[in-house]
Amino acid sequence: MKFWLGFFLCWQVASFTYAAQAPALADDPVVEQRLISIAEDLRCLVCQNESLAGSRADLANDLRREVRLLIKSGKSDSEIKEFLVNRYGDFVLYQPPVKPTTWLLWFGPLLLLLGALWLLIRTIRQTQANAKTPQFLDSAQRAKAQALLQETEPKK
Repeated sequence: MKFWLGFFLCWQVASFTYAAQAPALADDPVVEQRLISIAEDLRCLVCQNESLAGSRADLANDLRREVRLLIKSGKSDSEIKEFLVNRYGDFVLYQPPVKPTTWLLWFGPLLLLLGALWLLIRTIRQTQANAKTPQFLDSAQRAKAQALLQETEPKK
């Protein structure tokens, strides 16, 4: 039993050590630092909720390799981002530009909040207005209520 527990523990440590290895870095630390600063502003297209710098997906590795090549070829940061946007669309950027095609993305949450506030205020006002005016029963409703009450009264 102790043997298997020790074996399992060693296996877990080895697997975590393997998983924690960093991806291969560029030969030049300046290129690698620039890659990281660019990749932090880009979204992993596979993970979609992780930056390109932090993702371990195969596509992210390919994109980082592509960005390294673009850096080495002398492209500026904006040219690299423009290249990726032309290839994958505005979705690749964590902060897409404000333009007509992204207005819903930028202003949609605000519109939903304003709509919810309007609905809340309208509902509160209607509830208050209904509470101020008493609701009386007409004669037909009163007779029906009396009949229902007489049916359910216990007989003595």
